[in-house]
Amino acid sequence: MFNSEQDHRDGYFDAENLRAIDRRRRAALQEIDQAPFTWFHAKVCLIAGAGFFTDAYDLFAITLASVMLGYVYGAGSPSNDGRMLSSNQDLGIKVATPVGNLVGQLLFGWLADILGRKRMYGIELMIIIIATFAQALAGDGHSIGIIGVLIVWRFLLGIGIGGDYPLSAIITSEFASVRIRGRMINAVFAMQGWGYLTATLVAFIIITAYKTSILGDPSIDNPVHVDEIWRILIGLGCVPGCIALYFRLTIPETPRFTMDIERNIQQASDDIKNVIATGDSTIGSDRLGYRFYTRKASWSDFLAYFGQWKNGRTLLGTAWSWFVVDIAFYGLTFNQPMVLKTLNLNATSTTGTTGTQLVYDNLRHLCIGNLIFCAGGLLPGCYFTFLFVDSWGRKPIQLMGFTLLTILFIAIGFGFDRLSATEPAKKGFVVLYCFINFFQNFGPNTTTFMVPGEVFPTRYRATAHGISAACGKLGAIIAQVGFAKLNVMMGIKHILDIFAFFTFTGIFSTLLLPETKGLSLEQLSNENQEYFSRGLVRTIQNRDKTETLNSASTL
Repeated sequence: MFNSEQDHRDGYFDAENLRAIDRRRRAALQEIDQAPFTWFHAKVCLIAGAGFFTDAYDLFAITLASVMLGYVYGAGSPSNDGRMLSSNQDLGIKVATPVGNLVGQLLFGWLADILGRKRMYGIELMIIIIATFAQALAGDGHSIGIIGVLIVWRFLLGIGIGGDYPLSAIITSEFASVRIRGRMINAVFAMQGWGYLTATLVAFIIITAYKTSILGDPSIDNPVHVDEIWRILIGLGCVPGCIALYFRLTIPETPRFTMDIERNIQQASDDIKNVIATGDSTIGSDRLGYRFYTRKASWSDFLAYFGQWKNGRTLLGTAWSWFVVDIAFYGLTFNQPMVLKTLNLNATSTTGTTGTQLVYDNLRHLCIGNLIFCAGGLLPGCYFTFLFVDSWGRKPIQLMGFTLLTILFIAIGFGFDRLSATEPAKKGFVVLYCFINFFQNFGPNTTTFMVPGEVFPTRYRATAHGISAACGKLGAIIAQVGFAKLNVMMGIKHILDIFAFFTFTGIFSTLLLPETKGLSLEQLSNENQEYFSRGLVRTIQNRDKTETLNSASTL
């Protein structure tokens, strides 16, 4: 802390000094906030988006791979429909990644605020690449089964994917100008839809290419070529990550972190000019710089900041909103094969085939169903948000989404029996299901990723985003465990009613949030930007070493 008498004597709190520092800081921030859209902004979206594409591919490919794993490694006696994973095996495979997500979001969010966005960016992608490749090579053994091995690697994969959430959101948010910030963050998040679509499309292509091999397998209980298919499907998830890795490792530090956490206005000002114009951040080995004293992140400061209701309610709003939307989103997305089977839309009921032909038809039907749900709702929803997020605002879109999701879940939940009774009714169910996917993404699934990256101060922005995202993944874990257990007890229709209740509560959590459209990150932080700095020191510095010349100096 500061000694008041000494600080005043040394000039730390000289009013003219502080005003000069604040003017320079505000001028630098204004340069970011008012910058026109440049190639560098597009580059940030592509680098962050490529990683998010990889995340989604690896995350959602398991919905198809788990069915394939069941055919090859499923427990229990063979049946006319082939082997399948036990409920606990299926749950373990699917829930391991969200558990890892929760750990990664909290860990990488905190580290990004302590060590810097640049230092952490790329590490999470290395974890994803290694864990993905390891899954494709996993094998069975006497002491441990392949399902156990995959659960471990999918947990580690989840840590990497979880780390990508706060890092990608915060880096994009802190580089973006005010008028395009919503669209830039949305462009990154929309890559989740493309990753999901690509995973399904790749699975469809591989399955089609392996048709002759699958049909030639010994029996439905020994489909040896399906083992190759899931490994290729999972392993290909490494490719986009490897492409994006170099660019992530070389992305510059955000000027806001340099300014507010490293407390170096000169470097931040130079970075803004260089980065916006050329995309590069450079500094000489020895140069005169200025560092200013300001609020520093600490446990006591964290409690003091979020202990104020105006700030605490924002964190509550972002965390609960993400929690409830992920209960519905992951509860449905990870269990779409089960939904299709309940509606008798799988190959067993629609084609009447048996043997290895049934294996091929069932996998193909699952791919087609996922393609319809993705292309018919998920992707269009993302781009409707892109069109309106900077004109309507985040809060109206989230309120609209939660309201319509509540209505849709009530409709398909209470009307499930009628919607599954006849073929025309089943088509109506598919349409309503696509609308659910649409309003999840033209609604809270997108905005819950966006808002936490905007509403908190720089020193806690990544941490608070990580907390909010981790609450979402807690919802995903509860949805997975609950879906697996409650489906046996009460059936899918009552689970859909439960989803309606949770999305209804999201309406009220959204009311706790501020509207972020058209406001700078500093305005949204709920902190007075006047006299933001508390004093100044002059240093000879580079990014690896800082030497203090004077205890205080003027600009």
